[in-house]
Amino acid sequence: MSDIDENFSDPEDYVDNITDEELVPDILKQQPKPSDSFESVIVCDNIPSVGSEKLEKLQNVLKRIFCKFGTIVTEHIPIENGQTKGYMFLEYSSLNEAKEAVRAANGHRLDKNHVFAVNLFSDFEKYLNVPDEWTPPEPAPYKDPGNLQYWLLNKECLDQFSVIYERGEKTSIMLNKAPEFSCVEERKHWTETYVKWSPLGSYLLTCHQKGVALWGGEHFRQIQRFSHIGVHFVDFSPCERYLVTFSPVISRSDTGVAESVIVWDVQTGAKKRGFAVDGPSLNWPALKWSSDGNYFARLQSDAISVYELPSCGLLDKKSLKVPGVREFEWSPDQNIISYWVPEVDACPARVSLIEIPSRNELRIRNLFNVADCKLHWQKSGNHLCVKVDRYGKKKLENNEVKYSGMYYNFEIFHVKKKQVPIDTVECKEVVNAFAWEPVGSKFAFIHGESPRISVSFYKIGDEKITQLKTLEKRACNSLFWCPTGQFVILAGLRSMNGILEFVDTSDMTVMTTPQEHFMCTDVEWDPTGRYVATAVSYWGHKMDNGFWLWNFQGRQISKNPMDGFCQLLWRPRPPTLLTAKNIKEVRKNMKEYSKIFEKQDQKAQSKASKDVLDKRKKMMDDFNHYRQQVQKVIDQQKMERMALRNNTDTDELDSQGDNFEEEVIEFLVKVDETIIEE
Repeated sequence: MSDIDENFSDPEDYVDNITDEELVPDILKQQPKPSDSFESVIVCDNIPSVGSEKLEKLQNVLKRIFCKFGTIVTEHIPIENGQTKGYMFLEYSSLNEAKEAVRAANGHRLDKNHVFAVNLFSDFEKYLNVPDEWTPPEPAPYKDPGNLQYWLLNKECLDQFSVIYERGEKTSIMLNKAPEFSCVEERKHWTETYVKWSPLGSYLLTCHQKGVALWGGEHFRQIQRFSHIGVHFVDFSPCERYLVTFSPVISRSDTGVAESVIVWDVQTGAKKRGFAVDGPSLNWPALKWSSDGNYFARLQSDAISVYELPSCGLLDKKSLKVPGVREFEWSPDQNIISYWVPEVDACPARVSLIEIPSRNELRIRNLFNVADCKLHWQKSGNHLCVKVDRYGKKKLENNEVKYSGMYYNFEIFHVKKKQVPIDTVECKEVVNAFAWEPVGSKFAFIHGESPRISVSFYKIGDEKITQLKTLEKRACNSLFWCPTGQFVILAGLRSMNGILEFVDTSDMTVMTTPQEHFMCTDVEWDPTGRYVATAVSYWGHKMDNGFWLWNFQGRQISKNPMDGFCQLLWRPRPPTLLTAKNIKEVRKNMKEYSKIFEKQDQKAQSKASKDVLDKRKKMMDDFNHYRQQVQKVIDQQKMERMALRNNTDTDELDSQGDNFEEEVIEFLVKVDETIIEE
């Protein structure tokens, strides 16, 4: 050891100019930060500034909003001079819950003056180090949903339809190539209940426990999803811009309002507005749309509330006051609402037409001795039929109104004529069903009781309504018009054993003998009116499930039994782009087009026959090739077989007659015993 002590002190003129960051950067990176212990704390700015008397109410509102994102451990609202300072701190039990609260609540509008700004408390360092120069964010990449109307480009104009089978386990999209069909897409557990096409056929909607999803494009990719637990019913606006869902599971909005019916924006997936509707008394659709999709309306007590889009705000900030209103319907092609009000004391029942948004009354019809009414708009919007159930006498028994001497009227409103004239058609028998011809001016209704059920057809002319014919003693309870008009199916569904009659209303002839699809539950026309499917759904009947395909004349094309078949829906087509002049020209030259179509049909049939022959020839060639290979192996193993069998060629035994010995075997067939008397 040295006698001189070592001195480790710095010289007096030494200057320490090395920072800790330069000296031990790795250790400093691990240094705890003040914000590390607050990773699950969020800061919510722009909350209302209130006094102590309203503090508890504010805390309840804020807690209701933020508690759904997770478990709140602590909360703190700073107060100065008896007033809240406009922001608060919330601590969640985990970082993930805090992040979810920031994601969902940031930008939430509490009212018109307060929009939340929510951030993680640990983000304050990020905002302290914001660069002076702003760099524009990169736009999110565009997600191409594909061609949502690709199926319309099919050269043969073939239609698609969806099928749910195996008790809901499988869902398939089929292409109708009558008499056969091919599968376009098939998936397991695609939906948990049912599916629904949008009005123009762009989207396929599937239902799930946590909400609904929209699918589209050539490969049916998911386009959008909407979170609404336990959805039972869905409905689209006619323009497909909006979606309505109903769930009996009551949810709460951010402001604490109960919601069971929600309006969604299809493009963005955003919730537009929610409504509280009593499930047991729900009459679906709870919201009814105008033809252009710019308005929707809902029935309330003594009022009809009309909302305008895209704001979803109440039109003119007030409802249409109609004391006692029972039912309303929109016109299919104009912004006109029809509604009816039952009679009260000495005041008669009333049917009214009101124009929206002006609220001008176009027509009022007073009706007497009215028990009930049903509103039926013609698809073109030219006519409105009001089926009126009238009574001869009524009396009150046990707080229930009893009617007797019932008879029925059809009040026909000619909506597009000046001053909206009205014609009346009377029926003395009970009316079971009514239906307008979709394209044309006819209507039909089923009346009478079994076994004397009749179907009457009427046509609206320029001057009057004329009766075309009454078909008597028919086994039917439903009417299904062809989408293109003229043809109608008289169907006896379910309890009537599926009796089907195909009627041509141009000359009122029944085109075939009555057909039968036993226990038929559904009848679905395809959009073109060329084919119709009848089905026995597992949801309605547990046996003989499947669907049958017919042409519009009632000729059966195919039977398609399916285990656990549940639902068949044709994919809708958007309105044609052809003008009235184009359609008239097509009809004028129909014979020329028919020749072209007949040649295409013959070519398709010959191609189909050729395909079958080619398939059979290929199968035979494959079999002969396989047979030759097996024979070659047998020939190669022949010597080995003979060696094992004492040089006996067993392959030739069957062809050598000397190797067979004839043996006669006798056996008793039966014994007959006859007793001869002396």
